[in-house]
Amino acid sequence: MTNYIMIGMLKIRCSLSRYNIVRGDFCDEIYPYLRDENGDKVMYCVSPLHGRSFVVCKNSDGRYVVSKGNGLSYTQYQMLHTKEFFDGTWGLLLRQDAERDFILGQEIKALGIKTNNMEYVLELEKNILLPNGHTVKPVLLQYNVECPYRISDAPFMKPEQIQAEVAKWEKMNDRGYEHSYMIAANVLVRNLRILHDNGVLHNALNEQNYTWALELVDFELACSPKHPYTEEDDRRHVKDLFPREIIQTYVIINYIAGALGEDIDFTFVDSLFAEYGFDLKQYVV
Repeated sequence: MTNYIMIGMLKIRCSLSRYNIVRGDFCDEIYPYLRDENGDKVMYCVSPLHGRSFVVCKNSDGRYVVSKGNGLSYTQYQMLHTKEFFDGTWGLLLRQDAERDFILGQEIKALGIKTNNMEYVLELEKNILLPNGHTVKPVLLQYNVECPYRISDAPFMKPEQIQAEVAKWEKMNDRGYEHSYMIAANVLVRNLRILHDNGVLHNALNEQNYTWALELVDFELACSPKHPYTEEDDRRHVKDLFPREIIQTYVIINYIAGALGEDIDFTFVDSLFAEYGFDLKQYVV
């Protein structure tokens, strides 16, 4: 492992915890970190928008190892419970969500979509007493990505960081687009086609769940024919319809064009959606 200070990232102190492996692909190393201002370890906050995810190191392949569920990436407090999410707590990850993220992530990767490499789901041997009287154990999802920055992180990035990532898109430009946002649009709309053709609902498509390497991430709300929602999931999640993800993908494309300072041609983008079988005309009112 290559552990070093991540340039431009905020250092957050943390401590090691005893743990049990819930799921794992047995990678090089495990990072059972929990935010602790008095801790003797350090993890790195990419931006406050990540909420409960931190970079812990770069691995031997040059990919960023991320741990999710370690506490808040903003405020002076480790975690906050606002009661509207039952046992859900800002900064923590519930076990059923971590396992769904892990399982659906592997399924979506197997479909050929560029995404993160899942490593572990860990349950820490630590009891957290919530205001509702319930006790939960912190659960971590560990994975690695090519780029730790999400599309939404653009305001927290230096222009040269964005430019360096966008330059890599050319290897995905099999259509020879001149504008970078169209390279991204083609990848995103093609991903949506693959997901929907296989009955997969991501259910959280937004600029926070794509990295600047165009990796689709965050599957804790997703479902598929192989992994449908349970009755408990039905109570906890709002099940958006598949057509909604067409509009959500369009919003991400707009965000990318804006972040890159490119003027978007809506007619061109509409045609791309139609080419992949998402004809917006059928939704016109």
